[in-house]
Amino acid sequence: MLEMLNGHRWQRWVPMPTRMILGVGFTVHGWAKLNRGPAAFAELLKQAHVPLPLANAWLVTLLEIFGGLALLIGAFVTIVSVPLIFSMLGAMFTVNIKYGFSAVKTIGLTPEGPQFGPPGYEINLLYIAGLVALILGGAGPLSIDALRSRRRQRHLQVAA
Repeated sequence: MLEMLNGHRWQRWVPMPTRMILGVGFTVHGWAKLNRGPAAFAELLKQAHVPLPLANAWLVTLLEIFGGLALLIGAFVTIVSVPLIFSMLGAMFTVNIKYGFSAVKTIGLTPEGPQFGPPGYEINLLYIAGLVALILGGAGPLSIDALRSRRRQRHLQVAA
């Protein structure tokens, strides 16, 4: 049973859950920034001393939305992963690093439930690790990248 689950037949599907989770994550975060207004996100960037905060707020918002959608459909995964990694590094070093590693920091307990502090850089590293895995392993089946690769191979076979 274990051999069947870990066999070569299933290895090509490995990128799928990573691609789906990262795609949804980036898209949802970008959409939230757009709904609140990039100017609100620009204020956070301004406090973090990021240059051109409004321009960068728009850039990150659109990158997360369209980059997340590209990951979801598996289009240009390697290309879109690079700016997403830089975005995560930027967030990590300008905002999250001062709060330490842990993404979940319980700072108190009230009758309503636990109180949480600001997140550390753990989530940034998880996103980066997932993106690097997609760069190294490809988008997997059921992706635009796989479709483009199959078409390219057929074209090369016809030309040869």
